[in-house]
Amino acid sequence: MANGIQTSNGKAFEYACVIALNGSLSEYGKTEIVSSPQLETAKGLYENIEPKMKGSLDKAARAAVRVVKRLEPQLWNPEDNEPLYLSIQPDSAGIKGDVRDVLCVRKQNGWEIGFSCKHNHHAVKHSRLSDTIDFGKEWLGIPCSKEYFNTVVPLFEKLRSFRDSSKCAGKPMLWEKIPDKAEKYYKPILEAFMKELKRIADENKDIPAALIHYLLGRNDFYKVITEDSNRTTRIEAINISGTLNTNAGKEKSIAKVPILKMPTQFYHIGFKANSDNTVEVVCDEGWQISMRIHNASSKVEPSLKFDVQLISFPSSVFAQVEPWESEEDRRILRLNSYATGLNHLK
Repeated sequence: MANGIQTSNGKAFEYACVIALNGSLSEYGKTEIVSSPQLETAKGLYENIEPKMKGSLDKAARAAVRVVKRLEPQLWNPEDNEPLYLSIQPDSAGIKGDVRDVLCVRKQNGWEIGFSCKHNHHAVKHSRLSDTIDFGKEWLGIPCSKEYFNTVVPLFEKLRSFRDSSKCAGKPMLWEKIPDKAEKYYKPILEAFMKELKRIADENKDIPAALIHYLLGRNDFYKVITEDSNRTTRIEAINISGTLNTNAGKEKSIAKVPILKMPTQFYHIGFKANSDNTVEVVCDEGWQISMRIHNASSKVEPSLKFDVQLISFPSSVFAQVEPWESEEDRRILRLNSYATGLNHLK
């Protein structure tokens, strides 16, 4: 249930970002929200959430737009490249390597930027392992070895037999019914995964960079993360190819968004301390990745899912935390709080 709410709020946040962009940028020139099934889905989720959450998403989105406007002059200086199209991408785009949720596009000059919208979490790509998934080929362009599959196939086949036999019995097998699931399945599968990743890196060039490209997608983007407990929005500029932060004629950004350096080597690939379900990958240039494997469903399935977190970026990454309220808004809130306190004393 929690994951379902998280997903719904995330989709609603995408729509909040679209209307925040439209509201802020329409005064500078023509904007157009592109109609699509995914836009209607996000709009429906946005309109049906409770008012307090909707207010939070709106403030979080407006905070993000304030920051990105300062970095992307083409948002507000159209130079006859109108309209500015605002759209939400389908989930299938992420499968193909484009992790951006919201797009801002000027078709006339081919300019575009995108937002990856996260509601209270920093996760990146959610990938799976199974007996039929060749992660080496899909992620890195290098097929996994027979030795890897010889190790993991029997484990996933065992899980498949649990699923199929329990279906026949009319009562699906649950993960909680499998004793020592981490020791029997998570740990040996992850050990095989780490061994294979090291082998691929030892035998091929540029694998650390290929892993980062896979996790972050093939397009530059702004990662926009709501942090409700702090009433702030965090904006991170993932600028690998150098497509962010471009000028609009004579108009320039007020801040420089550096191009991130890709890693060239793995320093460490191993289990997180005191964990049997999480792998840590440490690279040069400041990149560190956490990969926690888990069963995505309470029912046993012949696959496992990664929850991937980027623990650290290069020190050059542009990141800014923007309060939801302006300084004037916060001043009014403080005055109202003070007045409320005085009333309680009367």
